[in-house]
Amino acid sequence: MEYYVKSVVPMIESNYDNFTMVEKTIAEFFIRNRKRMDFSAKAIAGMLYVSEASLSRFAKKCGYRGYREFVYQYEETFVEKQESMTGNTRMVLNAYQELLNKTYNLVDEAQIARIGRYLNQSERVFVCGIGSSGLTAKEMELRFMRIGVDIDSIKDVDLMRMQAVFQDRKSMVFGISISGEKEDVLYLLNEAHKRGAKTVLLTAKNKGIFEKFCDEIVLLPSLRHLNHGNVISPQFPILVMLDIIYSYYVEQDKFAKEILHDNTLRALKEGTGRAVYGRAVE
Repeated sequence: MEYYVKSVVPMIESNYDNFTMVEKTIAEFFIRNRKRMDFSAKAIAGMLYVSEASLSRFAKKCGYRGYREFVYQYEETFVEKQESMTGNTRMVLNAYQELLNKTYNLVDEAQIARIGRYLNQSERVFVCGIGSSGLTAKEMELRFMRIGVDIDSIKDVDLMRMQAVFQDRKSMVFGISISGEKEDVLYLLNEAHKRGAKTVLLTAKNKGIFEKFCDEIVLLPSLRHLNHGNVISPQFPILVMLDIIYSYYVEQDKFAKEILHDNTLRALKEGTGRAVYGRAVE
């Protein structure tokens, strides 16, 4: 069974905030539509009461050369879904599957490979986030620490601003902000970039300003237009992307990193054994 379907919808969602009101009307149609129909510029312009020029501008903002290329991809990959959800379990699982499909459409393997190389070249790595993004930052710290990366997570906004001063060309900074609006996270990325550090932003919002201070902008699927998105943990799309980055990084000098991973597990087990033994003696 094929679980992943090519779709233009994640690119529409990532660029949603860059659209004009007219373009948002077009975006809402393509995001929510579930039926095959005549998608020609003339037909859609007439149905949405917009100009064909607006359709062209919308398509270009989504990264296509024009509306014809955009709609070709939309038609080629369009999958008509039968709404047959029954029960909360199926509803949640279907929502997660849709998120995975969106990740499949957004992930850029060449970009992930570059990030892996940056990690190999950096002497010190920081990852920052606030709220649920801060929890995923801590998870990233724990996972990458176990394979030899000198990494720290930062969840406190004052520490983010202070830490910005100490970044240099030997550093790498990950910022996690689904909304793309966490001022302190963006401040750390901006200041670190000025000082020569490699900077990576994980976000669901693609804003042109990010290119000025981010070496890589890793797009995450948005929960906003997801059916039943309110029951999905906002950490999930971040964790999926971090797993992808992790897998690429481990593949570089895999044997050495697996040894480090096994050694850290052994150290943890030995620590647990001593604690149990100590309690038994007492």
